Amino acid sequence: MAKRVVPEADRRRRRPTKQGAVLTERLIVETALRMLHEHGRAGLTARRLGTALGADPSTLYRYFRGMDELTLAIGDELIGRALRSWEPCGDWLADLRDVGTRIYRAYLAHPEAAVLTANRVSGRANEIAGDEAILGVLRSTGLPDAEVVRVYQAFVDQALAFAALDAASLALPQAARADDEAVWRSTYAKLPADTHPHIAATAPLLVARMNDSAYPTALDMLLRSAAAAVAAARAAAAGD
Repeated sequence: MAKRVVPEADRRRRRPTKQGAVLTERLIVETALRMLHEHGRAGLTARRLGTALGADPSTLYRYFRGMDELTLAIGDELIGRALRSWEPCGDWLADLRDVGTRIYRAYLAHPEAAVLTANRVSGRANEIAGDEAILGVLRSTGLPDAEVVRVYQAFVDQALAFAALDAASLALPQAARADDEAVWRSTYAKLPADTHPHIAATAPLLVARMNDSAYPTALDMLLRSAAAAVAAARAAAAGD
């Protein structure tokens, strides 16, 4: 059975941990992010996290119902870092490009955490604030709300999907990642034109491009599609 979570004001430790810090939800999340970076997903356990914090592992359950709730808090922290200090400039396309790029980069800065959290929905404060901001930018264009939600879903899912995809590559052992990247040159570039004419024709371009992220290109394509939808909606409104 899930344990009852006590409000943070009531659950603060009266004494510092062995490291001299007073436990807070934020400290636990930041320590978990560091452990993911240093030890990977398999290294993040309540026992090891308690050791890193200088606290009994059971203390963590005064802040989180379990490791899954901690996972949601980690994802929310990444979104918070992405949008910290962000302010809309008033150009909706520029604002969306900035938000998408910020989310992607924030997740890639913590590859193990990105793989762990990119597919989760937390309903926590930073996630809600980010969704409100993105929806606000889209609604400012005059798009009907059904179109706003359609573009919003594609925009957010695209940023998180590419973050997870590219983070998974970064989280690989260095040798495995290097082997994967070498395949385009060692295999694809050597396929003969008589059996693989299309690969052979584009091989130099594939070698030059395929180890880079497609997210900037995909984001451009999505924003062009959104701009066309906005233009069509405005034209229809003007006609009416």
